[in-house]
Amino acid sequence: MSNRFEILEEYREATTELSRLKHQEAQEVQPTNQTITIQPRYGKQMNQLSSKCAQLDMILEAMEASED
Repeated sequence: MSNRFEILEEYREATTELSRLKHQEAQEVQPTNQTITIQPRYGKQMNQLSSKCAQLDMILEAMEASED
């Protein structure tokens, strides 16, 4: 079961970092009445973390299914 615990911990860390980056990027957008184009500063990192979270989620679901 320690493997499941390690995967859950890695998943928690990745989702926490992803949330932090999203929040940080949102804070940098200044309110305005004009249309603006947002150039993501952390786009690559966020994509990598999103992929990692999706992969870890699939692993956790497979582990859960195998326990049934």
